[in-house]
Amino acid sequence: MSVEIANESGVAVDEPSIAAAARFALDRLGVSKLAELSVLLVELDVMADLHERWMELPGPTDVMAFPMDELDSARRPDAADVGPALLGDIVLCPAFAREQARQAGHSLLEELHLLTVHGVLHLLGYDHAEPAEEREMFTLQKRILADFSQARAEARRRAAQRREDDRLLGAVGLNEPRGRTEPDEGSSG
Repeated sequence: MSVEIANESGVAVDEPSIAAAARFALDRLGVSKLAELSVLLVELDVMADLHERWMELPGPTDVMAFPMDELDSARRPDAADVGPALLGDIVLCPAFAREQARQAGHSLLEELHLLTVHGVLHLLGYDHAEPAEEREMFTLQKRILADFSQARAEARRRAAQRREDDRLLGAVGLNEPRGRTEPDEGSSG
């Protein structure tokens, strides 16, 4: 899956982690590996302009999703025979999300993961206008985020174990430090 990120927000964020959250959600939802997604992080004034222009609501918001109009709902991007599909754009506003993260008691990055998954779900046709839709969407969102968090924790645990294994093996001389190469035979030095 191709996830392109452009950070025009002026807020330093872990862009690869946001892309990973998007890819994880798309994969979990069975979307074709050929799908393409764009994530744009913007400043408050840009988000306020988009929010007013497209939703006719004043002020900024946290996330907006813009699905591609030509995406045929009968040929969902998660169908097996679909070729490359541009799913659309997700627009995030880190400055707006920062306060939400504080109120929720978690980090800005965790809030941006939540908003990214939320945006992906909107691009795929999920909504929360009606109570039943809201339950379905938010249950799915919560499950994807929990699985993503668990997968990240497991990856960190494995990386730490590899580092420790390398350290121990290196201490007893059973492995070469990464990046070190042997000189060519016949070289002087």
